Amino acid sequence: MQRRVKAQPRSRNPGYATLGGWLGRLARLDFTVFDDIRQERTATAGVVMIVLGASLIAGLGSWIWALQHTNLHDIDGVEIFVKTVLAGGLLQLAVWFLWVYMAYFVLHRLFAAEVPFQELMRTMGLAFAPVALSIFVGIASLAIPFGVLSLSLAFLFTNFAIESTGDVTTREATFANLAGFGTFLIFMGALANVLESGTLGGLAPGILFFALDL
Repeated sequence: MQRRVKAQPRSRNPGYATLGGWLGRLARLDFTVFDDIRQERTATAGVVMIVLGASLIAGLGSWIWALQHTNLHDIDGVEIFVKTVLAGGLLQLAVWFLWVYMAYFVLHRLFAAEVPFQELMRTMGLAFAPVALSIFVGIASLAIPFGVLSLSLAFLFTNFAIESTGDVTTREATFANLAGFGTFLIFMGALANVLESGTLGGLAPGILFFALDL
């Protein structure tokens, strides 16, 4: 199978592509933005902030949801804020790095694909932005639909991000993405059961905050 030749990174003016511009293009489903951001070496810190920001916003959604819960009368709202927004947001950022690493590991080890880790991190970081839609988890009656939608979009966009980062096929990108996303969900699901606030959830933001104790 012949692989396409990946363009070499080029020097760009770091002031040209702002975070707002990248996010706007992503919102318009202009997936060529991944080609630009992967080549922008100065964008690494910015995309990490996108992941952190989306995680914190998702935490706000689950916090707002919890404030409406009928079992909250015995639970401290500040405690939930600290757990789902602050701790959950920071932990989700850490687990997201594991998602990136697992995708990178599968691409290199299983498919022998040449995908620079820093470039993969930049494109996957931008693709994580839809997780911010989890703020609408705060609408209690629509919490699950919005939570699922946000993670589904992040997974879909991440597939495009991986494909744009290296000379990989859709099948290879999907396989690597499933490995990383599955790992992400397992770890975040486990964190939802750590230091639970009553019967609600633990150290996870958004739809992943909910502990499913039987």
